[in-house]
Amino acid sequence: MKGSIEVLKPGLMTTVQDLGRFGYQGYGMPVAGAMDSLALQIGNLLVGNARHEAALEITMAGPRLRFQSDTVIAITGAHLNPTVDGNPVTCWKSMRIQQGQVLDFGQPVEGLRAYVAIAGGIAVQPVMGSKSTYLKARVGGFHGRPLKRGDCLPIGTPRRSLDDLSGRWLSREECPRYPRQKKVRVVLGPQEDAFTEEGLRTFLTEVYEVTPQSDRMGYRLRGPKIQHRESADIISDAVAPGAVQVPADGQPIILMADRQTVGGYTVIGTVISVDLPWVAQAAPGTRLLFEAVSVDQAQALAVEREKLLRQLELAGA
Repeated sequence: MKGSIEVLKPGLMTTVQDLGRFGYQGYGMPVAGAMDSLALQIGNLLVGNARHEAALEITMAGPRLRFQSDTVIAITGAHLNPTVDGNPVTCWKSMRIQQGQVLDFGQPVEGLRAYVAIAGGIAVQPVMGSKSTYLKARVGGFHGRPLKRGDCLPIGTPRRSLDDLSGRWLSREECPRYPRQKKVRVVLGPQEDAFTEEGLRTFLTEVYEVTPQSDRMGYRLRGPKIQHRESADIISDAVAPGAVQVPADGQPIILMADRQTVGGYTVIGTVISVDLPWVAQAAPGTRLLFEAVSVDQAQALAVEREKLLRQLELAGA
């Protein structure tokens, strides 16, 4: 099939994701979208797409893909040892792909989720304004599910010539890194008063480890118990991306892209938007330390992140 990608091997979990499905949480529909929104946006800009365009999100063990037409791709996010026809390729750089070439992945080196952006994007039908896959409801993406062997993904028409789009790169200094221990900044609240002073101190001074019981909905952490003043339960309230819920067992859960629209557990804080992509790259065993910042600090950091993306967008225009 022309203008498509053939799936020779699906990998552990490969899905179509964009920046998410907004405007429907009031009806119980989660936002979904890329776990690492920064890597997705940079990948799209490197291949000349709009920042919100859909790409492939690859978790830990990558797929094997055969391209049925010439195109340009960029691989961002986790370093999963990508190769084309057996030859290693550079991440965070756009590259020309010839018809019939095969993209494959090896053992993970750093990070958990890689993104493959394709010039022209992935031409699946949007659902509620988004191409992102919400797995629990089998909505969006490619038939609402992870890719399977034998699938053929249609790709769109690039905005510019392939020669113009290939050879773009992100400087080494700007490429994100994914260490196995990192400070994660949070804005405390909205229910920080539900915790004892000792509980808040525990949250902000102890180390928490990402457990294998973590997925696109939430990251379950393991560490010293965070004390509540009374109950861990509240009247169900809206939850934001990065909300850190603490149920009765005192073990925090960071809510991620496929989070539910409301939750009934106390929220001790919310991971700031610029740190959430890094959390999405934290494999089981990664150690997190939480640091409280103000709303003003979080907003200033978000503005700086947006400036970087705008610069990349203008440079490729």
